[in-house]
Amino acid sequence: MFKAKFYHSLRYSGFSPLSAGLLSFFHGIAWLVLRLESPAWQRVLANSARWYPHISNRPPRLGDPIRYVIQSLWLLVVLPISPRVRQAQWSKRLSLLGQARAWLSQKITNATRPWQGEELPPIADVLNKTSKTLRPFAMAIFGVFTTALVILCITEPFDFEAQLVFVFLLWGLALLIRDIPGRFAMVLLVMLSLIVSSRYLWWRYTGTLNWNDSLDLVCGLTLLAAESYAWLILLLGYVQTIWPLKRQPQPLPRDLTLWPSVDVMIPTYNEDLAVVRNTVYAALGLDWPEDKLNIYILDDGRRDIFRQFAAEVGVGYIIRPDNRHAKAGNLNYALTQTQGTLVAIFDCDHIPARSFLQLTTGWFLKDDRLALVQTPHTFYSPDPFERNLNTFHSEPNEGELFYGLVQDGNDLWNATFFCGSCAVLRRAAINDIGGFAVETVTEDAHTALRLHRRGWHSAYLRIPLAAGLATESLSAHIGQRIRWARGMVQILRTDNPLFGRGLNLFQRLCYANAMLHFLAGIPRLIFLTAPLAFLLLHAYIIYAPASLILIYVLPHMIHSSLANARIQGPFRKSFQGEVYETVLAWYIAWPTTLALLNPKKGRFNVTVKGGLMEHDQFDWRISTPYFILAGLNFLGLGFAIWRLMYGPEDEMLTVIVSSLWVIYNLLIIGSAVAVAAEVRQVRLSPRVNTGLAAALRLESGHLYPATLTDYSDQGAGIQAQLPLVLLPDTKVTLVLWRSGRAFTFPALVRRHQGHFLGLSLDSLSHEQRTDFVRCTFERADAWLNKQEQFSGDQPLQHFWDMLALGAKGYARLCDHLPRPIKRLLYLVVDLPRWLYSFCPRIPRFSAKDTSLSSSLHPLAPSAGSVSSS
Repeated sequence: MFKAKFYHSLRYSGFSPLSAGLLSFFHGIAWLVLRLESPAWQRVLANSARWYPHISNRPPRLGDPIRYVIQSLWLLVVLPISPRVRQAQWSKRLSLLGQARAWLSQKITNATRPWQGEELPPIADVLNKTSKTLRPFAMAIFGVFTTALVILCITEPFDFEAQLVFVFLLWGLALLIRDIPGRFAMVLLVMLSLIVSSRYLWWRYTGTLNWNDSLDLVCGLTLLAAESYAWLILLLGYVQTIWPLKRQPQPLPRDLTLWPSVDVMIPTYNEDLAVVRNTVYAALGLDWPEDKLNIYILDDGRRDIFRQFAAEVGVGYIIRPDNRHAKAGNLNYALTQTQGTLVAIFDCDHIPARSFLQLTTGWFLKDDRLALVQTPHTFYSPDPFERNLNTFHSEPNEGELFYGLVQDGNDLWNATFFCGSCAVLRRAAINDIGGFAVETVTEDAHTALRLHRRGWHSAYLRIPLAAGLATESLSAHIGQRIRWARGMVQILRTDNPLFGRGLNLFQRLCYANAMLHFLAGIPRLIFLTAPLAFLLLHAYIIYAPASLILIYVLPHMIHSSLANARIQGPFRKSFQGEVYETVLAWYIAWPTTLALLNPKKGRFNVTVKGGLMEHDQFDWRISTPYFILAGLNFLGLGFAIWRLMYGPEDEMLTVIVSSLWVIYNLLIIGSAVAVAAEVRQVRLSPRVNTGLAAALRLESGHLYPATLTDYSDQGAGIQAQLPLVLLPDTKVTLVLWRSGRAFTFPALVRRHQGHFLGLSLDSLSHEQRTDFVRCTFERADAWLNKQEQFSGDQPLQHFWDMLALGAKGYARLCDHLPRPIKRLLYLVVDLPRWLYSFCPRIPRFSAKDTSLSSSLHPLAPSAGSVSSS
């Protein structure tokens, strides 16, 4: 009726039938489209990014109508409660749990406040206050009672329910005390970890081996040996790091005549002069009386350019008749040619701060038996892990744990290791042991062991006073670690610290842990392949129900992670060690085994420094073992799917647990693959970031204030306070200050962008380069910022980060594959990704989303917005 009247009105208004038809068509289109302007639709469109997060804010695709339908149905049917309401409910619950935990933690903190610092806990205080006659009996009674209680907790057999209650009680206690400040809470965490881990190992020895099947027994014993090794390293690590000494520098006397004479030795073999030069310049600027300081280049390469350089800058130059015993022989020969009371040793790429000797030598005057003062090795260039994973200065590097915590813990037990560089030694002590050790390829640690055996003392200052170049490539990094591993195992075989005279108990344990740590290659390979024994061979490596395995294994892993997170905190993130050991495991397994069998095998190799990498590349040779391990685990995952489909029903949970283990191993291996994807390194001289006051002087004489943002021995970056327009190759003068005195350096402008200028310093004389190093690399605080205080460890967060890194590793591998294989893989990967794009998503909400009622469904119209037809 409406249409007939409409057409009739159009005809009598002078419109032809065709015009009337077209007008009615456009009217119908407008009627359909303009309804989208209604308040209800406008509200949906305005919040489309919230309700349809996987479809909005991107170009339309062919399957979008289907995606919209699936998401709308899911919102209407499956998600009847607003996500914001659900989020609020969970937030409230988590808030209540957090408040309860905080309340309990505060109560425990208040109760333990008297012994949160360095003070002794109450029971020890009571023992100290007892009479001298009763004290031994009281300590014996307390020790027997504590030991009996610990043994009972470790060995008492529990059924499944009792073990579950025991696990949750200890886990809850650990969660309550982990945030309490002070050493007492840390010691409790360590005790809980040792109890849980020892209980797990006891259970493994007494109830998880199948003695009736030879294959099960062999595979089970192999895994048990690896787990026993890991437990031993965990125990020794706790002993080594539980109480760092945190030694401070000892002041020197005011009378300079009492200061000892020092010989600074810089051994070199095949390094480029550009690497050695800055170290020599920095040594020339050390704050020490000139008549008591001698600097020597020990050149085992016998190069004329080094001899000429030494003569030009005024330092000693020593070569020897032969190259026997590598670095140790080089140092021993130099000892016969010099006579300083103390010997400071720097690797040729380590640049010391000018305060190095003043901060390290005071302890030699205080302790006549002190033979060694070691300082940390820090690096102003990223190592392969930091560069390839982009974690330089954002996460602690591989050596941070050793130099930040382990060495400080060794110092408590008078067991500081000599690390070959950034150290000062007493000549009399070195002569007393017959010179630097030459029997192994790690002459530094072996020398320290001999010093301690002879009753000499050692000290460690955890203050960065020198910095050097890290290894540029993963292959060079692995080669360096192979030498360390071989050398430490050689010492274990030829001069075992657990036996012989001269060491106390804790010195023996510290040295044993350092040497046993490098035997981790074979245990790590066992852990990476252990679940394959069941999936491929149907061998029961742990002869127990899967549910029982979980309630023993998971507490062991959780408690050790919590304790190590508390102890290691800013020095190493959780699960970083897994990645490091996986990268090195294959390569150190054979050299360490060979060193155990024949400790005389192996030779010293020099770590290459100062190389370039012109473009991104993948190290296929180094990563070959990772591909083998990944292939085996993928094969195991395929067998797991087959067993889930056709295997016995009573083995399903075991298959699932083994599959999760395999997936974890695959992601760990993926992390190693990510490190093998080398990122380019195009600077021969890495830049050091800074924020020093500077100035820029133009040829016209105008002086502009600026800030030195970064520097190297070849260039500098300047942030001018005023905008400057300078063409490339413009000559300028860089002005820097040191001790209130201005120094000028001619430079050329290479880059210019806004206020930033990139300068080249290629034309400096020897005197100017010496002054530049003193104004930059050699500042007293030059390397203090290298002692980063990283945020506290969060084990769960870093666990997920590590898994994400493993997935990223396989993605980076795909980027370096040949193009045909890459296209095929992308097709295989994109198919599940395309199918997943049709799956519904949870709407996105933020704290500011308060416009909707909490009880209102996302697609329901609001009150007062009823549409009319």
